[in-house]
Amino acid sequence: MKLKIIELEKNKVRLSLEGEGHTFMNTLTEEILADPEVDVAKYVIEYQFSDPELFVTLKAGSKKDPVAVIRDACVRISSRCDDLLGYLKN
Repeated sequence: MKLKIIELEKNKVRLSLEGEGHTFMNTLTEEILADPEVDVAKYVIEYQFSDPELFVTLKAGSKKDPVAVIRDACVRISSRCDDLLGYLKN
């Protein structure tokens, strides 16, 4: 997956995720929103075959890096997938 950072500020980021669709983007957005310091997490797919853009903002006063918040959400998703695969092997 290729990422392109479109906009990056202290408490917000907007990036494009090449080749992803609604399935991953819905999962990622919900996982990002699980972080109590996140204010907004949403994505837009402008056209049917265009790459989605993810927009994340943190609450005022947050000390977290918005890119780190996205990375942490991806790690949690990956961990859950690994747990499921391990369970299915048994």
